[in-house]
Amino acid sequence: MANKYNPSVMGSLDGRVALVTGGGTGIGLVIANAFAENGAKVYITGRRKEKLYEAAKVKVEGEGQIIALPMDVTCKESIKNAVKVVEEADGKLDILVNNAGIPGPTSSFINDRSSPKNKTLGTSLFEAETFEGWQGVFATNTAGPFFVSTAFLELLKVGALARPGETSSIINISSAAAHLRLSMNVFAYGATKVGVEHLTKTMATEFALQGIPVRVNAISPGVFVSELTAPAEVLAVLTQGPPTGALLPAPVKRAGRDEEIAMTAIYLASLAGGFTNGNVIVVDGGLASVNP
Repeated sequence: MANKYNPSVMGSLDGRVALVTGGGTGIGLVIANAFAENGAKVYITGRRKEKLYEAAKVKVEGEGQIIALPMDVTCKESIKNAVKVVEEADGKLDILVNNAGIPGPTSSFINDRSSPKNKTLGTSLFEAETFEGWQGVFATNTAGPFFVSTAFLELLKVGALARPGETSSIINISSAAAHLRLSMNVFAYGATKVGVEHLTKTMATEFALQGIPVRVNAISPGVFVSELTAPAEVLAVLTQGPPTGALLPAPVKRAGRDEEIAMTAIYLASLAGGFTNGNVIVVDGGLASVNP
């Protein structure tokens, strides 16, 4: 009898089909590689085809595989085309990771109000931001996970029903920005991540009430090195020590490691996390705990 507490058993993704949006780079690619190394067939999606195909060429250390599948999470036709590809090739989906995200508009001169039009904070922000900028980041970061999840929901149900007594898993990638009160000059981005965490909980509840065997959880990462991460000097501030009035450093005083975000995703995607639903797991080295 296999050891039921063996991580290689509880975390196995053999035979699972996964899809990771924004999977060509950063945290998305880290999670995709981790899934593939644990036996899953993983579709990585994104708008930048060259990044996807480049990532898919890298040899996977394990039994799984990574397949590039161009998809725009803000376009319903593009999402429907991706659903069709997965349905025709596999007939099911077991794991969906909504990772695609953009940083959104920044108010980089919020503290520079030297010009006449920027004499007050309100004027500075009002002039710097646009409705179009906010709409764009909300479309990708908050609405995108909703439309992708609902489009793939039937395939996720099929995946769960093929494994009696188990469930499929949706994992939304949020951000520690949803738990911080300093804007860091990106008001819209934090708001989108608060939205995706609430969306996570409402989808988990609605699916459960409808008897749909799909769990929905979120991971809220702190500072990890990726294309969305701030420049090196800002990383140093967040992890080593800030100037007066800025964020306090995370207690662990470093950025997150790839394996730390990857293992959290594997937990939620596998048998190990089968009893976890409607939750947000914060993986930020304690950043939010010292910046309430």
